[in-house]
Amino acid sequence: MINVILGYLGLGLMLGLAGVGSSIGTTIAGNAAEGALKVNPEKSGNYMVLSALPATQGIYGFVAFLVWLSKDFTVDGAKLFGVGISVGIVCLLSAIRQGKVCANGIVGVSQGHDVFTNTLIYAALPEFYAILGLVGALMLN
Repeated sequence: MINVILGYLGLGLMLGLAGVGSSIGTTIAGNAAEGALKVNPEKSGNYMVLSALPATQGIYGFVAFLVWLSKDFTVDGAKLFGVGISVGIVCLLSAIRQGKVCANGIVGVSQGHDVFTNTLIYAALPEFYAILGLVGALMLN
């Protein structure tokens, strides 16, 4: 019974923390984009791309959730709890930090600096760890 509880808790943490992180990250970048639109509305496409980047961690959490959903929790519950909390925390923190990187890039773009491509590269760095979390979850499946 404890394994079943741990399994469902792991699934919830995996999906929930990843979703919360993406929502916070996209809000951080979206707030910067909203302010940037007042300064330089011609760059709205760049703002939109940078604002959307932190949403990918929520997708990674959802993919891991779907992969682990069909597991037998009576056997894999404790393992799923470990995977769930690991993926959830990595996605939560990387999405928030990525949102901050993107927000700074949005401000730079709005001020006329040519930093869009560099911001994409810098934003890929926290993304990499969310990808590693997803890959780890898939490998343990």
